[in-house]
Amino acid sequence: MSSFLSSKPIPPRERLIFPLDVATHAEAKKLVTELGDSVIFYKLGLQLFMAQSNYYELVDWLNEHGKKVFVDLKFYDIPETVGSAVYQMRNMRVEFVTVHGADANFEAAVKEKNGIKILAVTVLTSLDQTDLDAMGFKCSLEELVLSRAKRALDLGCSGVISSGLEASKLREHLGDKFLIISPGIRPLENRRIDDQKRIMTVEQAFNSGADYIVMGRPIRDAANPKAEAENVQVRIAKLFEH
Repeated sequence: MSSFLSSKPIPPRERLIFPLDVATHAEAKKLVTELGDSVIFYKLGLQLFMAQSNYYELVDWLNEHGKKVFVDLKFYDIPETVGSAVYQMRNMRVEFVTVHGADANFEAAVKEKNGIKILAVTVLTSLDQTDLDAMGFKCSLEELVLSRAKRALDLGCSGVISSGLEASKLREHLGDKFLIISPGIRPLENRRIDDQKRIMTVEQAFNSGADYIVMGRPIRDAANPKAEAENVQVRIAKLFEH
């Protein structure tokens, strides 16, 4: 298999993104403190958005502690509303924002990005071909991801959220001038864990073309989360050492 290892000037320790999928901001801060310098980049999703505390305050707290922030709210509504949502974030120090849906949504988000990188969601990693067949799609999962990614990039998105299983095809057909962020990273090969169906190991994802990986539960549920995160960082460093 050909390697599509990223050549972008991204510090290796920033290539690991940890999702703060916990119920409260207190839990999130405790986890960030526990992980210390083993993780630099954090993803904030819907669960924390719905917490009683202010989502923006947590973003500011992460910034103050030298962390980078990925807002994963998968904006999906009429284009005007999606554009307005992205506009509301222009004064926040965040790196990435995810957008889901049709071309007009991506276009509206890009128009208001103001320095934020817009990431298009292709197909959720909790879905597989059986799910797409049941939903009435008349194409393969790989074809759907490729089609959605091409349209989003043509409209100005900075990158896509895509399983590492499709990343190599995206690189092969669309080149390397965009970002691929791959969730569903697990420590074991060919083993389904929890609700993720399309999974890969750290090395497989990066060799397939991912620029960043999102890895949560294997770190969070480890006996020593910081040690496990550092172990992942060592594996990443070995891939990108020159």
